[in-house]
Amino acid sequence: MSAPLFSSNGLPESLLELTQLAKPSSYADIAALGLVALGSAGYLLRGIAWDKPDPYNHLFYERPQEKDSASRNAQKETRNIAQKLEESEKSLVIFWGSQSGTAEAIANRLARECHLRFGLNCMAADLSDYDAETIALIPQTKFAIFIMSTFGEGDPSDNSAGLWEWVLKSTDIKLENLRYMAFGLGNSNYKYYNRVIDVVTEALDKFGAQKLMPVGRADDATGATEEDFMGWRDDLFTVFRRDLHFEEHEIAYEPTLSVEEDESLDIIDLHHGEPMHPRENAKSAASCSPIKALNIQSSRELFNSSSRNCIHMELDINDHSELHYKTGDHLAVWPTNPDNEVERLLRVLGLSERRDVPVSVKSLDETVKVKVPTPTTLSALFRYYLEICAPISRDTMASLAQFAPNPAIKTYLSTLATSKDAYADFLTRNYLTLGRLLEAALASDSSTPSTWPTLPLSWLLETLPHTQPRYYSISSSSAISPRTPAITALVSSTPLPSDPSQSINGVTSNYLLALSQSHSSSSSITQPTSSIYTLTNPALALSGDSPSGHKLHAHIRKSKFKLPLSSLTPLIMVAAGTGLAPFRAFISERARLASVGKEIGPMVLFFGCRDPAEDYIYQDELEGYVRQLEGKLRVVTAFSRVGGEKVYVQDRVQQHEEEVVRLLTEEAGNFYVCGRASMAREVGKVVQGAVGRRKGWGEAEVKQWSEGVKRRGKWGEDVWG
Repeated sequence: MSAPLFSSNGLPESLLELTQLAKPSSYADIAALGLVALGSAGYLLRGIAWDKPDPYNHLFYERPQEKDSASRNAQKETRNIAQKLEESEKSLVIFWGSQSGTAEAIANRLARECHLRFGLNCMAADLSDYDAETIALIPQTKFAIFIMSTFGEGDPSDNSAGLWEWVLKSTDIKLENLRYMAFGLGNSNYKYYNRVIDVVTEALDKFGAQKLMPVGRADDATGATEEDFMGWRDDLFTVFRRDLHFEEHEIAYEPTLSVEEDESLDIIDLHHGEPMHPRENAKSAASCSPIKALNIQSSRELFNSSSRNCIHMELDINDHSELHYKTGDHLAVWPTNPDNEVERLLRVLGLSERRDVPVSVKSLDETVKVKVPTPTTLSALFRYYLEICAPISRDTMASLAQFAPNPAIKTYLSTLATSKDAYADFLTRNYLTLGRLLEAALASDSSTPSTWPTLPLSWLLETLPHTQPRYYSISSSSAISPRTPAITALVSSTPLPSDPSQSINGVTSNYLLALSQSHSSSSSITQPTSSIYTLTNPALALSGDSPSGHKLHAHIRKSKFKLPLSSLTPLIMVAAGTGLAPFRAFISERARLASVGKEIGPMVLFFGCRDPAEDYIYQDELEGYVRQLEGKLRVVTAFSRVGGEKVYVQDRVQQHEEEVVRLLTEEAGNFYVCGRASMAREVGKVVQGAVGRRKGWGEAEVKQWSEGVKRRGKWGEDVWG
């Protein structure tokens, strides 16, 4: 083959000829090249500079509710509560601040009863829906009721943040025109019992507001919230009659919601279990992730017991890039109701054959929000959106009596509702849900049919609490398992006092047990026959890729219960039972740091349970960490069911008070406690007493020290009632 010929400039002659041919020789060639370049650029920029996707195209595929919601939001609601009262012609506003939904339910119930019994035009209002400073604009011709809960370490609910900041930081508020009443919800097991309502009412009084009656307080430590509220409400109505001269009327039910069947809707239009998001205010939105259906990666039983269960469950968030957690955060699980209670309620209402008929829920009052996803089905309402297993109060019985199918059943319900003793005796012998109460009432009169078709669905939606998530401390470290958060759940089952053969099963924990049983082939996981759950839904949102094929709805909530920034800071951790969960994460994270050569501070874990042979959870892991960390971790145990003497974690803390005080006061250690609020309160007393003795301090100095360590984030509590 001959060698290629080259031109004088070093290019092959064939290539040179090609470049000469490609060189434009006329204006037509230049124009053609320009058109080619323009066409190429246009093609590359498609979807960027032109032919952009329609940002509203998704509206063609949304459910009707979402479109309605968008149009409603277009008409922006006023955030001025005085203006809202004027526009809606309301004379009373009942503000609620609620974390778990109890205060909200009480406020809505009270608003309906004030209207029915006294003809008052009133509204229940989410505090986060209105600017707090506009409360000062409420005229003297109207008045307000504040129903507010306290949770955690004396903290206000997320939706109360605006009011809380306003009353604490403002100095020039004038409230001479504001007339008000107030009721607080709290738990005396917590140190700051009902602190929120006390702080708010003290501030209102300071700024000149007129309190029309003493502040009421509910104590959930003994389960007395409902009875405490009923007593305060009776006093409130006395003030209405005696001081405000309101005329009381005979109660006749007036719905605030309508529930209508609509068989024209297709299955794709309906909600089949997707929860409504709690991120309705700025604080909740900042602290909570979106709700997602999460795959269950693994699950195992932690107890060696035939009568009790404790579940360790790991979830997979790899499919959801927007989900992230940090060590110490909480995972919120959205439960479903057990099949037997769903079927019972459908059957007793005569709705079994109509369970899958589409229904739409609409508000009949512009101040009343629809709190369940709509449109949906009756089956979905009872399974996913209403707390049909919630306890039934005497108040609810009294309200239910008006719909009784005959006088005998009305008398039966009225007797239970009006007699506190009869009601209490009934509860000792019966696991009481709405479905079970309706069955018992029908059974009390043999001449009555077996169904109760006269009960309005609107009353059910107004009366039953809406499903709320249950929060679990995440028991894994985000540094070790960033995409697989784990939770530790004790399965709740409480026998009835007068009939141990019946038990009250916790809805969410038994739902987790059912999921765990489905996931695991271990024969050690047993599920109560009274708590069978449907683990999928018609929309297939809960059908997963895990071995069990199931998912659960959950979201992540940020927590202040965190490890210190410095790995050298000593840690003192106190836990009982599943309160160990976040400390498993803390210890594993410190152990990982040590394994890569980073120096860590000393850790002492005080852990209590009944019997090490049954419920010492994560025992093998803890013993492994003790060996690995070679003196940096010490575990002190307390067992309450071994031997003749019951020993609790607070007893062990007191026995080791010298070390505890030294780590806290001389080595600037952090103190953490997780478990029941009553336990945390006793531990706090022991530590404060030890600090006072060891340092020679008086009560005032100990109090100052205690407030200081909490203010600086050196004392953390993750507790429940």
